[in-house]
Amino acid sequence: MRVSSGSLFAAVLVLTVSGSLFAQSPTAQTGAVEKAATAPTTTERDNVGDQPDDPGPLATDLSPKLAHKDIHAAMKKVADWQLRVAEPHFNRQWTYAPLYDGFLAASKTLHDNAYHDAVLHYAEQQQWMLQDARFPHADDIAFGQPLMDLYFENKDPQRMANVKANMDRLLARPDDPAKDLWWWCDALFMAPQVLARVSKATGDRRYLTYMDHEWDLTTEHLYSPEYHLYFRDARYLKQTQANGKPIFWSRGNGWVVAGIVRVLEVLPANDPLRPKYEKLFRDLCAELVSIQGPDGLWRTGLLDPGAYDLPENSGSAFFTYAFAYGVNHKLLDRKTYLPAAEKGWAGLLTHVYADGRLGSIQPIDAQPGKFKPSASYVFGVGGFLMAGNELDQIAKK
Repeated sequence: MRVSSGSLFAAVLVLTVSGSLFAQSPTAQTGAVEKAATAPTTTERDNVGDQPDDPGPLATDLSPKLAHKDIHAAMKKVADWQLRVAEPHFNRQWTYAPLYDGFLAASKTLHDNAYHDAVLHYAEQQQWMLQDARFPHADDIAFGQPLMDLYFENKDPQRMANVKANMDRLLARPDDPAKDLWWWCDALFMAPQVLARVSKATGDRRYLTYMDHEWDLTTEHLYSPEYHLYFRDARYLKQTQANGKPIFWSRGNGWVVAGIVRVLEVLPANDPLRPKYEKLFRDLCAELVSIQGPDGLWRTGLLDPGAYDLPENSGSAFFTYAFAYGVNHKLLDRKTYLPAAEKGWAGLLTHVYADGRLGSIQPIDAQPGKFKPSASYVFGVGGFLMAGNELDQIAKK
């Protein structure tokens, strides 16, 4: 049950959604916005996706049944299309990191090494190196996710050497009292899971302790205990949608809940941090399931769905992934969340085109916005493939 609105939302400003691609860096403690904005690089913007006027017809050969053959058919159609389109443009940016996670998951589910090997070959080509031009920016750490998962397959020290070296640099960095390290909620997907994986690989808890400390700072400044959702960054603490509700961005909260899953995947069962992250996971999922749309999907502005014509399928894919993971690992009530996961998957399939394009994915942004039905971007496809992998495990049971 929610408590009545407190002083956090007493000052009401109406946000006009601009669709800007620029993510400004707020000072979390004051909510002030730095004048210098962090603009997406050319690589971040280009070759990440598109939204053509004529994407062709929607697929008519997919079934939402949670049966292996049906899940596999949907995953293969989407994964094959995305691999064909994206592989020539692989890079080490955050935009591609969740796609690599999705490809690794797809290979496990489909027993097809093509997706796995594409990621492996790219990692080898890059000599297992993160980009560090913007260190300690979390976005430049995100490529460490697939690198560490590939390391666990074959514990060649080279595979994790650069990732560990960068995490050691991170641990040596003092906090900046003027601005949180992870000042935007997306960062909770990009960096924490890498720290958790390095901790697992080395047996050194310092990486988990650091991760937990920085996560706590972000939660202190961006999490709403009233709504059990994260603000994207401090700019939105007192801004509202047209209906007067606070602005909680779909993909931003998708990053967070999927980030928790990715940490829980490698956090030891008896680790003292587990109860805290499991509770946060349940609280977020309880809010998300309560606002799931009739079509099984969520809009870019979570608390004002009527303001948006289309669902937003990157956030929706991550939410579906989280529900399925929670059911699989007995963190969420099966009677409540399995139907919600099924509904989310069924909704996602209605946006798959005949050639395998997954549509209705919001482009790079930092806030709710509008886009074409055909909009398809690699990070959303990664979430879709991860969701399919978890749902396939439910089908096995």
